[in-house]
Amino acid sequence: MNSMRGAATYARGAGAYARVGVESGVMAASPHQLIVMLFDGAQASIRKARIHLEDGNIAEKGLAISKAMDIVNNGLLAALDREQGGEVAENLASLYDYVVRLLRAANRDNDPASLDRAAKLLDDIGSAWRQVGGGASES
Repeated sequence: MNSMRGAATYARGAGAYARVGVESGVMAASPHQLIVMLFDGAQASIRKARIHLEDGNIAEKGLAISKAMDIVNNGLLAALDREQGGEVAENLASLYDYVVRLLRAANRDNDPASLDRAAKLLDDIGSAWRQVGGGASES
């Protein structure tokens, strides 16, 4: 029984440590790095959704897809500056909307191909974002 309590305490402590690490990373990140973190988070959620789908854990699959959709809608899409970004921002908004539709279809139809298409699009956009940031100075 003591080992069970110890494991539970360790898990809570490890979770708290991870949250502090993420929060510290967010607090210290530049705007560019925050966008990269959003891409990474969406991809991680899609990977989790795929694993849960393959394991037949439909409820957890749905939660992971919902998290990915939330990151795309309330993170990546919300971060677009449509006034200054012009046509590029509008094109990204359309792509993000399409990604969300793919994720919705993957959730509704338990469709791994839709998950793969969404992940590929986010990977392509995220890679371009990383390349742009690698050569630009951040303020």
